[in-house]
Amino acid sequence: MPRKPASYSTIDVARRNGIGIVALDRPDVHNAFNDVLIAELTGALGALAADAAVRAIILTGNGPSFCAGADLNWMKKMAAYKRAQNVADAAALAEMLRVLNELPKPTVARVHGNVFGGGVGLVACCDIAIGAVESTFALSESKLGLIPATISPYVVEAIGARQARRYFLTAERFEAAEAYRIGLLHDIVPFAQLDDRVNEILGPLLLAGPAAQGECKALIRAVAHRPIDASVIADTVQRIATVRASPEGKEGVGAFLGKRSASWIPAELRKAR
Repeated sequence: MPRKPASYSTIDVARRNGIGIVALDRPDVHNAFNDVLIAELTGALGALAADAAVRAIILTGNGPSFCAGADLNWMKKMAAYKRAQNVADAAALAEMLRVLNELPKPTVARVHGNVFGGGVGLVACCDIAIGAVESTFALSESKLGLIPATISPYVVEAIGARQARRYFLTAERFEAAEAYRIGLLHDIVPFAQLDDRVNEILGPLLLAGPAAQGECKALIRAVAHRPIDASVIADTVQRIATVRASPEGKEGVGAFLGKRSASWIPAELRKAR
């Protein structure tokens, strides 16, 4: 992977064949995050979101782990913060998670090694999460007398309140098979097959309309956990009417009816019909 530019000291960012690859790059501390990593990751995600050439984003970690949560030295520093400083610090973390969760492009977490605390939050914020069977997880905050506050909306959305009541309270470690069972991971494979499985997922993502994918993500946020009432139904009507009339919607339907590849599909994936 190309080395990070001077503007990044804690992450690697690369672009390959329409895919943005963001790797947490603090392997000596298992990619635990601090204020610098939080700021850099937030900025990098925003830049990739604005890059029309990037169709999907992989989030991974360099070294033996995906992310071991918060850096201990950073936590020591936070212990001396006044309340206003603590609020500002937590707000920066919350904003990073929001940006990742609401990114208009598909995101894939490539998960391996240790995944603790905030690392679990990063996985939960991604649209698709593929993990190595050797991975180990923990929502470990309560062991430190803390709570998984900023990650909680995304983790509870991923695993449900019932599982959160167990793992938030016990802070116990669990394996990839359990992460898959409770919905944190979509798929698990041996570590040696992890990149192949991620690449298999990227193929279908590149076949779908990029604007439609962004609209799908917004649609899910709009309808999830809401009663199917008149306002929700009316909203879905307006959304599909808008998308049908959009350039991408017209191109997609036209390509289907004309038995040709849509214009957004990369040349190497197009099939003659």
